[in-house]
Amino acid sequence: MSHRCGAFLLMALLPLLSAVERPAGLGDVVDVRFWSYPDYTRVVVELDRSVEVEVRRLPADVKAERPERLYVDLPRIWVGRRYADGVEVGDGLLRDVRLGQNTLQSSRLVLDLEQYDRHRLLTLRSPDRVVLDVYGRRDGRDSHPGDASEPLSRLSMPLRSIRTVVVDPGHGGRDPGAIGLGGIREKDLNLEIARLLRKRLEQRGFQVMLTRDDDRTLDLEERTAVAESANGDLFISIHANASPRRSTRGLEIYYLDESHERHSLGVAARENGVPASEVDSLQRTLARLRVSEASVHSGQLAQLVHDEVVPSLRRNHRDFQDLGVKKGPFYVLFMSSMPSILVEAGFLTNRADVKLLRDDAFLEGLAEQIASGLERYRDRESHLASGVGG
Repeated sequence: MSHRCGAFLLMALLPLLSAVERPAGLGDVVDVRFWSYPDYTRVVVELDRSVEVEVRRLPADVKAERPERLYVDLPRIWVGRRYADGVEVGDGLLRDVRLGQNTLQSSRLVLDLEQYDRHRLLTLRSPDRVVLDVYGRRDGRDSHPGDASEPLSRLSMPLRSIRTVVVDPGHGGRDPGAIGLGGIREKDLNLEIARLLRKRLEQRGFQVMLTRDDDRTLDLEERTAVAESANGDLFISIHANASPRRSTRGLEIYYLDESHERHSLGVAARENGVPASEVDSLQRTLARLRVSEASVHSGQLAQLVHDEVVPSLRRNHRDFQDLGVKKGPFYVLFMSSMPSILVEAGFLTNRADVKLLRDDAFLEGLAEQIASGLERYRDRESHLASGVGG
C-alpha cells in the first residue's frame, strides 16, 4: 500500500470500525496533549504500553485541499472513535492532530501541518509516550541549519553566548518527590532553592526562566519544552535525594553522558520514575539524540559548579558532605539540547542533611555558589569564543 493511500485509510475506516468489536489484547491511548512554543510544537500521545514507531511524511494535495502531513502508526493500540473529532491546534505550525483506528490492529496519529521544517521523534517510558516535535517558522519563512535562533543548531556550544538559564525545580503538584524526616517534601525544597538561585543569577546579569514558579504538576517533556522555548543556554535541575540507608548523606551533581556509573542507578531510577532494571535501556535513546557535544560541556559546567559550591559550604558548615560529580541518564537532562546539570542538594532521609536543608543560611549559600559556578562557565565560554587563551 502506498503512503498516500494509507493516510486516507484512517478516515475511511472510522465509520466501519465503530460497529466492530474491539480485538482482544490491544493497548489503549491514555491521553493526547500538545504545547506550542515559538520555534516548535510538541505533541505527546500517552499509551498504556510501549510501541516502536516511525514518522512518515506526505506532501500536500492542493486539488483535494489536503495539507502536508506527518503520520505515525501505533501498532497493537486501540483508540476506536475516542478522538474522531481530532484535537485543534491552529498555532501556525500545526492545523490539528487526528488520532483514529487505522486497522483493527493499529491506530494512526496524523499531524496536519501549516508550516514545516523538520521533526524529532522520541519514545519514552513510565508512562509510555510517543513525543513528536515539529519545528518551523510560524511566520512562514524558511529556517536554515545555520540560523542561530533555530533550536537544533544550538548544539554548536563554542559559538553561543550564555545569556538565559532555565532552572527546573524537580517534582511539584501531585508529585511531591521524596518525603523526608519531619515531613520535609522535596518539591517544596526544590522550589525554594530555585527561587533563591534565580535571584542570584539575575544579580549576575543572567535572564532566568523557572519551569515552575508554584506548586504544580509538570510532565518531564513539558519541563524541557519550556527550556527550549525560552531559548535557554544552560539548564539546571534542582532535586533532593533519598536513600534507604539513613547514614547516606551529601551533595551530588550529575551531568549527562553516554555511559553512567553503576552506583547512580538508584538515583536515576527514582528521578526517572522507572525501576532500576529499566534504566540501562534509556542509554539506547541517547545515541539518537546526538548529545555527545552537550555532554562534554555539561561535564565542564558540573565541575565548575562543584568547585564553587564545595569549598565555600565547607568553610561555613563543617559537617557538609560532598559526593562529587557523577554521570547519570536522567530524562530531564537528555531531553535538553543545552549544557545541563542536575543538583541533588542533600538527602532528606539523613538527619544531618535535613538540618542543613532547613537552614536558610545554608540554602542561600548553596544558591550563591551555584550561581557563581554558572558565572565562571559563562565567562570561560565568552573568552574561548573570542579567542582569548588560544
